[in-house]
Amino acid sequence: MKELSKTLPQMSGDLFVTDGGIETTLIFDYGIDLPLFAAFPLLATEDGREALRRYYRSHASVAAAHGTGFVFESATWRASPDWAEKLDVGVDDLIALNQSSVSLMADMRTEFPGLKSVLSGCIGPRGDGYVPGQVMRPSEAEAYHAIQVSAFAETSADLVTAITINNTPEAIGIVRAAQGHGLPVVISFTVETDGRLPTGQPLGAAINEVDAKTDFGPAYFMLNCAHPDHFQETLRTGGEWRNRICGIRANASRLSHAELDEAEELDDGNPVETGRDYAELKSFMPQLVVLGGCCGTDHRHIEQVCLAAKKNLSAA
Repeated sequence: MKELSKTLPQMSGDLFVTDGGIETTLIFDYGIDLPLFAAFPLLATEDGREALRRYYRSHASVAAAHGTGFVFESATWRASPDWAEKLDVGVDDLIALNQSSVSLMADMRTEFPGLKSVLSGCIGPRGDGYVPGQVMRPSEAEAYHAIQVSAFAETSADLVTAITINNTPEAIGIVRAAQGHGLPVVISFTVETDGRLPTGQPLGAAINEVDAKTDFGPAYFMLNCAHPDHFQETLRTGGEWRNRICGIRANASRLSHAELDEAEELDDGNPVETGRDYAELKSFMPQLVVLGGCCGTDHRHIEQVCLAAKKNLSAA
Protein backbone atom coordinates (compact mmCIF):
# COMPACT_ATOMS: atom_id res chain seq x y z
CA MET A 1 0.00 0.00 0.00
CA LYS A 2 2.85 2.39 0.70
CA GLU A 3 4.12 1.85 -2.83
CA LEU A 4 0.65 2.24 -4.30
CA SER A 5 0.13 5.57 -2.55
CA LYS A 6 3.18 7.02 -4.28
CA THR A 7 1.43 6.66 -7.64
CA LEU A 8 -1.41 9.02 -6.70
CA PRO A 9 -0.99 12.33 -8.55
CA GLN A 10 -2.29 14.34 -5.59
CA MET A 11 0.67 13.15 -3.54
CA SER A 12 3.05 15.10 -5.79
CA GLY A 13 2.39 18.23 -3.74
CA ASP A 14 0.29 20.05 -6.35
CA LEU A 15 -3.07 21.38 -5.23
CA PHE A 16 -6.13 19.29 -6.06
CA VAL A 17 -9.70 20.27 -5.35
CA THR A 18 -12.72 18.02 -5.27
CA ASP A 19 -16.48 18.55 -5.10
CA GLY A 20 -18.64 19.95 -2.34
CA GLY A 21 -21.69 18.50 -0.63
CA ILE A 22 -23.20 16.44 -3.41
CA GLU A 23 -26.35 15.39 -1.57
CA THR A 24 -27.19 18.88 -0.28
CA THR A 25 -26.58 20.35 -3.74
CA LEU A 26 -28.78 17.78 -5.47
CA ILE A 27 -31.58 18.23 -2.93
CA PHE A 28 -31.59 21.96 -2.29
CA ASP A 29 -30.17 23.39 -5.53
CA TYR A 30 -31.32 20.86 -8.11
CA GLY A 31 -34.61 19.98 -6.42
CA ILE A 32 -34.01 16.22 -6.60
CA ASP A 33 -35.51 13.94 -3.96
CA LEU A 34 -32.90 11.62 -2.45
CA PRO A 35 -34.50 9.00 -0.19
CA LEU A 36 -32.16 8.15 2.70
CA PHE A 37 -29.79 10.86 1.40
CA ALA A 38 -28.60 8.40 -1.25
CA ALA A 39 -27.40 9.72 -4.62
CA PHE A 40 -26.36 6.41 -6.19
CA PRO A 41 -29.86 5.44 -7.45
CA LEU A 42 -29.56 8.39 -9.88
CA LEU A 43 -27.06 6.29 -11.82
CA ALA A 44 -29.90 3.99 -12.89
CA THR A 45 -31.64 6.54 -15.13
CA GLU A 46 -30.49 8.88 -17.89
CA ASP A 47 -32.07 11.88 -16.14
CA GLY A 48 -30.21 10.96 -12.98
CA ARG A 49 -26.91 10.52 -14.79
CA GLU A 50 -27.37 13.89 -16.49
CA ALA A 51 -27.91 15.55 -13.10
CA LEU A 52 -24.66 14.00 -11.91
CA ARG A 53 -22.85 15.15 -15.06
CA ARG A 54 -24.10 18.68 -14.43
CA TYR A 55 -22.86 18.46 -10.86
CA TYR A 56 -19.37 17.17 -11.75
CA ARG A 57 -19.10 19.68 -14.60
CA SER A 58 -19.76 22.62 -12.27
CA HIS A 59 -16.88 21.60 -10.00
CA ALA A 60 -14.36 20.30 -12.54
CA SER A 61 -14.78 23.54 -14.49
CA VAL A 62 -13.58 25.45 -11.44
CA ALA A 63 -10.48 23.29 -11.17
CA ALA A 64 -9.75 23.68 -14.89
CA ALA A 65 -10.18 27.46 -14.74
CA HIS A 66 -7.79 27.82 -11.81
CA GLY A 67 -5.18 25.31 -12.91
CA THR A 68 -5.56 22.87 -10.03
CA GLY A 69 -5.99 19.11 -10.20
CA PHE A 70 -9.38 17.53 -9.56
CA VAL A 71 -10.56 14.46 -7.67
CA PHE A 72 -13.73 13.01 -9.19
CA GLU A 73 -15.52 11.42 -6.21
CA SER A 74 -18.19 8.87 -7.13
CA ALA A 75 -21.81 9.34 -6.06
CA THR A 76 -21.72 6.11 -4.05
CA TRP A 77 -21.50 7.22 -0.42
CA ARG A 78 -24.63 5.20 0.38
CA ALA A 79 -24.00 2.42 -2.15
CA SER A 80 -23.33 -0.40 0.30
CA PRO A 81 -25.50 -3.45 1.12
CA ASP A 82 -27.46 -2.23 4.16
CA TRP A 83 -28.49 1.02 2.53
CA ALA A 84 -29.21 -0.70 -0.78
CA GLU A 85 -31.54 -3.15 0.95
CA LYS A 86 -33.51 -0.25 2.47
CA LEU A 87 -33.82 1.22 -1.02
CA ASP A 88 -34.89 -2.14 -2.57
CA VAL A 89 -31.71 -2.39 -4.64
CA GLY A 90 -30.42 -5.95 -5.08
CA VAL A 91 -26.78 -6.95 -4.70
CA ASP A 92 -26.15 -7.45 -8.43
CA ASP A 93 -27.65 -4.05 -9.23
CA LEU A 94 -25.69 -2.49 -6.39
CA ILE A 95 -22.40 -3.76 -7.80
CA ALA A 96 -23.37 -2.56 -11.28
CA LEU A 97 -24.27 0.91 -10.00
CA ASN A 98 -20.97 1.24 -8.13
CA GLN A 99 -19.13 0.36 -11.31
CA SER A 100 -21.34 2.63 -13.39
CA SER A 101 -20.39 5.52 -11.13
CA VAL A 102 -16.75 5.15 -12.12
CA SER A 103 -17.62 4.84 -15.80
CA LEU A 104 -19.58 8.08 -15.61
CA MET A 105 -16.62 9.89 -14.02
CA ALA A 106 -14.26 8.45 -16.63
CA ASP A 107 -16.54 9.83 -19.35
CA MET A 108 -16.64 13.22 -17.61
CA ARG A 109 -12.86 13.27 -17.50
CA THR A 110 -12.76 13.35 -21.31
CA GLU A 111 -14.54 16.73 -21.24
CA PHE A 112 -11.48 18.20 -19.51
CA PRO A 113 -8.48 16.83 -21.44
CA GLY A 114 -6.01 19.28 -19.91
CA LEU A 115 -7.13 18.68 -16.35
CA LYS A 116 -4.98 16.50 -14.12
CA SER A 117 -7.55 14.28 -12.42
CA VAL A 118 -8.06 11.08 -10.46
CA LEU A 119 -11.11 8.86 -10.08
CA SER A 120 -12.08 7.93 -6.53
CA GLY A 121 -14.63 5.30 -5.54
CA CYS A 122 -16.51 6.75 -2.57
CA ILE A 123 -17.40 4.59 0.42
CA GLY A 124 -19.60 5.70 3.30
CA PRO A 125 -20.19 4.29 6.76
CA ARG A 126 -22.41 1.29 7.30
CA GLY A 127 -24.56 3.35 9.63
CA ASP A 128 -25.11 7.03 10.36
CA GLY A 129 -22.18 9.29 9.52
CA TYR A 130 -22.80 11.36 12.63
CA VAL A 131 -23.61 8.65 15.19
CA PRO A 132 -21.36 5.60 15.75
CA GLY A 133 -24.22 3.33 16.80
CA GLN A 134 -23.20 -0.31 17.15
CA VAL A 135 -19.52 -0.30 16.21
CA MET A 136 -18.38 -3.29 14.14
CA ARG A 137 -15.23 -5.29 14.71
CA PRO A 138 -12.56 -4.60 12.07
CA SER A 139 -13.07 -8.04 10.55
CA GLU A 140 -16.81 -7.45 10.23
CA ALA A 141 -16.21 -4.03 8.68
CA GLU A 142 -13.71 -5.52 6.24
CA ALA A 143 -16.22 -8.14 5.06
CA TYR A 144 -19.04 -5.61 4.76
CA HIS A 145 -17.10 -2.99 2.79
CA ALA A 146 -15.25 -5.52 0.63
CA ILE A 147 -18.36 -5.82 -1.54
CA GLN A 148 -18.08 -2.20 -2.62
CA VAL A 149 -14.28 -2.20 -2.75
CA SER A 150 -14.22 -5.29 -4.98
CA ALA A 151 -16.65 -3.59 -7.37
CA PHE A 152 -14.33 -0.59 -7.65
CA ALA A 153 -11.30 -2.84 -8.10
CA GLU A 154 -12.73 -4.02 -11.43
CA THR A 155 -13.00 -0.46 -12.78
CA SER A 156 -10.60 2.34 -13.68
CA ALA A 157 -10.86 3.83 -10.18
CA ASP A 158 -7.49 5.14 -8.99
CA LEU A 159 -8.33 4.80 -5.29
CA VAL A 160 -11.16 4.48 -2.80
CA THR A 161 -12.04 7.20 -0.33
CA ALA A 162 -14.07 6.44 2.78
CA ILE A 163 -15.96 9.56 3.84
CA THR A 164 -17.72 10.43 7.14
CA ILE A 165 -16.16 7.51 9.01
CA ASN A 166 -16.78 8.03 12.71
CA ASN A 167 -14.96 5.17 14.45
CA THR A 168 -11.59 3.45 14.11
CA PRO A 169 -12.65 -0.23 13.86
CA GLU A 170 -14.68 0.53 10.74
CA ALA A 171 -11.80 2.57 9.30
CA ILE A 172 -9.39 -0.30 9.92
CA GLY A 173 -11.75 -2.75 8.19
CA ILE A 174 -12.09 -0.50 5.14
CA VAL A 175 -8.32 -0.11 4.86
CA ARG A 176 -7.82 -3.87 5.05
CA ALA A 177 -10.49 -4.43 2.40
CA ALA A 178 -8.72 -1.99 0.08
CA GLN A 179 -5.35 -3.56 0.80
CA GLY A 180 -6.79 -6.95 -0.08
CA HIS A 181 -7.84 -5.65 -3.50
CA GLY A 182 -4.68 -3.66 -4.23
CA LEU A 183 -6.32 -0.23 -4.15
CA PRO A 184 -4.92 2.89 -2.47
CA VAL A 185 -7.29 4.10 0.22
CA VAL A 186 -8.03 7.38 1.99
CA ILE A 187 -9.86 7.62 5.31
CA SER A 188 -11.83 10.79 6.00
CA PHE A 189 -12.98 11.11 9.61
CA THR A 190 -16.07 12.92 10.83
CA VAL A 191 -15.26 15.16 13.79
CA GLU A 192 -17.49 16.95 16.25
CA THR A 193 -17.40 20.58 17.43
CA ASP A 194 -14.64 19.61 19.90
CA GLY A 195 -12.39 18.16 17.17
CA ARG A 196 -12.90 14.58 18.38
CA LEU A 197 -14.54 11.67 16.60
CA PRO A 198 -18.22 11.10 17.49
CA THR A 199 -17.04 8.18 19.66
CA GLY A 200 -15.17 10.72 21.81
CA GLN A 201 -11.77 9.45 20.66
CA PRO A 202 -9.20 12.21 20.08
CA LEU A 203 -8.38 12.68 16.41
CA GLY A 204 -4.68 12.03 16.86
CA ALA A 205 -5.34 8.78 18.71
CA ALA A 206 -7.68 7.63 15.94
CA ILE A 207 -5.14 8.29 13.19
CA ASN A 208 -2.35 6.60 15.14
CA GLU A 209 -4.55 3.56 15.84
CA VAL A 210 -5.50 3.07 12.19
CA ASP A 211 -1.88 3.45 11.09
CA ALA A 212 -0.64 1.04 13.76
CA LYS A 213 -3.19 -1.66 12.89
CA THR A 214 -2.87 -1.41 9.10
CA ASP A 215 0.90 -0.83 8.72
CA PHE A 216 0.26 2.79 7.70
CA GLY A 217 -2.28 1.55 5.17
CA PRO A 218 -4.06 4.81 4.22
CA ALA A 219 -2.36 6.89 1.57
CA TYR A 220 -3.43 9.80 3.76
CA PHE A 221 -6.26 10.96 6.00
CA MET A 222 -8.87 13.67 5.57
CA LEU A 223 -11.40 15.46 7.80
CA ASN A 224 -15.00 16.08 6.82
CA CYS A 225 -18.44 17.25 7.84
CA ALA A 226 -17.40 19.90 10.38
CA HIS A 227 -16.69 23.61 10.14
CA PRO A 228 -12.99 24.59 10.28
CA ASP A 229 -13.69 26.36 13.59
CA HIS A 230 -14.48 22.96 15.06
CA PHE A 231 -11.09 21.39 14.40
CA GLN A 232 -8.59 24.17 13.67
CA GLU A 233 -7.20 24.31 17.20
CA THR A 234 -6.93 20.51 17.33
CA LEU A 235 -4.79 20.62 14.19
CA ARG A 236 -2.78 23.67 15.24
CA THR A 237 -1.71 22.03 18.48
CA GLY A 238 -1.44 18.48 17.12
CA GLY A 239 1.58 16.21 17.08
CA GLU A 240 3.27 14.27 14.31
CA TRP A 241 -0.02 12.58 13.45
CA ARG A 242 -1.33 15.74 11.84
CA ASN A 243 1.19 15.33 9.01
CA ARG A 244 -0.90 12.34 7.89
CA ILE A 245 -3.84 14.67 7.14
CA CYS A 246 -3.63 15.80 3.52
CA GLY A 247 -7.22 16.75 2.76
CA ILE A 248 -10.21 18.67 4.13
CA ARG A 249 -13.90 18.50 3.24
CA ALA A 250 -15.42 20.99 5.67
CA ASN A 251 -18.99 22.10 6.18
CA ALA A 252 -20.07 25.62 5.27
CA SER A 253 -22.15 25.75 8.46
CA ARG A 254 -20.95 26.15 12.04
CA LEU A 255 -23.95 24.16 13.30
CA SER A 256 -23.37 20.95 15.21
CA HIS A 257 -24.39 17.63 13.69
CA ALA A 258 -27.45 17.51 15.93
CA GLU A 259 -28.47 21.00 14.79
CA LEU A 260 -27.91 20.12 11.13
CA ASP A 261 -30.15 17.08 11.51
CA GLU A 262 -32.96 19.32 12.77
CA ALA A 263 -32.46 22.10 10.20
CA GLU A 264 -35.19 22.47 7.56
CA GLU A 265 -33.25 24.95 5.40
CA LEU A 266 -29.76 24.67 3.95
CA ASP A 267 -27.05 26.65 5.72
CA ASP A 268 -24.56 27.35 2.93
CA GLY A 269 -22.43 29.70 5.01
CA ASN A 270 -20.22 32.23 3.23
CA PRO A 271 -18.08 30.97 0.31
CA VAL A 272 -15.52 33.77 0.73
CA GLU A 273 -15.16 32.90 4.41
CA THR A 274 -14.71 29.24 3.47
CA GLY A 275 -11.81 30.22 1.22
CA ARG A 276 -10.19 32.23 4.02
CA ASP A 277 -10.65 29.37 6.49
CA TYR A 278 -8.94 26.91 4.15
CA ALA A 279 -6.10 29.34 3.49
CA GLU A 280 -5.57 29.64 7.24
CA LEU A 281 -5.44 25.87 7.64
CA LYS A 282 -3.00 25.54 4.76
CA SER A 283 -0.76 28.24 6.26
CA PHE A 284 0.29 25.89 9.07
CA MET A 285 -0.45 22.59 7.31
CA PRO A 286 1.22 22.91 3.89
CA GLN A 287 0.67 19.18 3.23
CA LEU A 288 -3.05 19.85 2.66
CA VAL A 289 -3.29 19.09 -1.06
CA VAL A 290 -6.90 17.90 -1.49
CA LEU A 291 -9.50 20.55 -0.67
CA GLY A 292 -13.24 20.07 -1.07
CA GLY A 293 -16.47 20.54 0.80
CA CYS A 294 -19.19 18.73 2.67
CA CYS A 295 -22.71 19.70 3.77
CA GLY A 296 -23.86 23.05 2.38
CA THR A 297 -20.91 23.63 0.06
CA ASP A 298 -20.98 23.78 -3.74
CA HIS A 299 -18.85 24.99 -6.65
CA ARG A 300 -18.91 28.57 -5.30
CA HIS A 301 -17.09 27.50 -2.15
CA ILE A 302 -14.57 25.47 -4.14
CA GLU A 303 -13.85 28.49 -6.35
CA GLN A 304 -13.15 30.64 -3.30
CA VAL A 305 -10.85 27.92 -1.96
CA CYS A 306 -8.92 28.04 -5.25
CA LEU A 307 -8.68 31.83 -5.18
CA ALA A 308 -7.50 31.90 -1.57
CA ALA A 309 -4.95 29.16 -2.16
CA LYS A 310 -3.54 30.93 -5.23
CA LYS A 311 -3.33 34.21 -3.30
CA ASN A 312 -1.37 32.51 -0.53
CA LEU A 313 1.02 30.95 -3.04
CA SER A 314 1.63 34.33 -4.66
CA ALA A 315 2.36 35.92 -1.29
CA ALA A 316 4.76 33.16 -0.24
